Amino acid sequence: MIEINKQEIDARVKEGIPFTHRWHNRFHLEMPFGLINDPNGLAFHNGEYHIFYQWNPLGCVHKNKSWGHVHTRDFVNYSMPELAMWPTDEHDKDGCYSGCGFVSGGALRVFYTCNAKDENGVRTPAQRLGTLRSNGVIHKEEIAVPTNEKGYTGHFRDPYVFYRHGKRYFILGAQTEDERGCVLAYEETSEGTWKFLGELKTKMSEIDEKFGYMWECPGLLKFGSHDVLLCCPQGLEAKEYKYQNLYQSGYFAGHVSFDSMEMYHGRFQELDKGFDFYAPQVFSHEGRHILIGWMGMPDRDDDYPTKEHGWVFSLTLPRVLTLRQGHIYSKPAKELRALRIQETAVDIDAAETKQVSADLGEGAEVLLDVTMGKAQQLDFEIVYGLEKVVFHYDRRTQVMVIDRDGMKLGGRGQRRFKLYADDNFSLQLFVDHTAVEAFFQHGDETATFFVFPEKNILPEFRLVSDEPMESVSGRVWELDSFRFHETKSS
Repeated sequence: MIEINKQEIDARVKEGIPFTHRWHNRFHLEMPFGLINDPNGLAFHNGEYHIFYQWNPLGCVHKNKSWGHVHTRDFVNYSMPELAMWPTDEHDKDGCYSGCGFVSGGALRVFYTCNAKDENGVRTPAQRLGTLRSNGVIHKEEIAVPTNEKGYTGHFRDPYVFYRHGKRYFILGAQTEDERGCVLAYEETSEGTWKFLGELKTKMSEIDEKFGYMWECPGLLKFGSHDVLLCCPQGLEAKEYKYQNLYQSGYFAGHVSFDSMEMYHGRFQELDKGFDFYAPQVFSHEGRHILIGWMGMPDRDDDYPTKEHGWVFSLTLPRVLTLRQGHIYSKPAKELRALRIQETAVDIDAAETKQVSADLGEGAEVLLDVTMGKAQQLDFEIVYGLEKVVFHYDRRTQVMVIDRDGMKLGGRGQRRFKLYADDNFSLQLFVDHTAVEAFFQHGDETATFFVFPEKNILPEFRLVSDEPMESVSGRVWELDSFRFHETKSS
């Protein structure tokens, strides 16, 4: 077990903020050094949103997994990032893996997976509780589940706590001994221990006994009378218009019964159609389901050239989820409007045109509505001199193609998915130094990905059509940076 010094690491973080490298993002959470991945422990406590996340402060590799931590009241002003938890004993010596956060007894508590391996690499995954203390450190407490259940492998992780009918439960992602991904459930007893309820059965076991070989990062949300089960299946075969990433993030919408341990649900749907979205976590506050995801993809490290400069990956912007007719819509949290620099606003208002353009500055938001008229094909382009990313929409086939082959560095390739638009097309686009998030058709679909421009060129936005568009209206803003403040942890 490698020794980690919180004071030294926190001091290095303060020295590294504000960022100076041109690839560091301005309004996406990331660290000045090391590797971050899954958001963890999302919770609202004492008037603030708390965001934890996986972090290796010692390098850009998937080792030494610890937890970083920030808190915010408005998703614009943040506390200085701190190291909150790291491997310290025989239970988590090989990593403090992912988990959730919740408030209990007035305290902010966390529930995470400890990872420990023997000399043969065999895992002993334990699920452990902890409490955030005033010094910013998570005090590790009791082991709630000491190891994986019989019939399941050591891939047994990512607990998520929730309440149903006055009872507290948690689910976690697992793999059966015959390498089938699934979700398991536990119920809290009156003695404060956890009773294993078994596997939450889904239709996928009826359709395909192996809908992925492992399900990571589960979550269970309530939208009125409907349940939504989030999960990240690994091992799905790519299709023409779906499952095109190495690993997927998505959900089932329907109804869960913990009496029968079954979920009655519709098809599996992806949460994001971009290249770099994984391991989302959702927390609820004042009627909003707020999602934050990891901008990155496991086992694709060569797609991310920032590792050569000492850091890698980001977190997404916070998104608010709604459920309509069994489908999740995602929209950026309204608090992000405070990032708009109003004096930079540029209105777009054109009719019977085949092209519009706008400069994007250091970082920008584009809000656009297109009445297509005679146009059958639209190209939304982010242009960096001789490099560009293209969103190509074909109205006849109702297919969107995101094409990164016009970029020289980092991950490239295409993503293709169905996107239903009749005569009206809407786009909300956030362009940071390297992070791009697109929201189509008022959040019907989203796409998240990185670009790494070879030269230090401010981007330009272009919309080009094959035939004149009836009208194009919208606005472009330059966006301010997140602001980090040294405050006492709460």
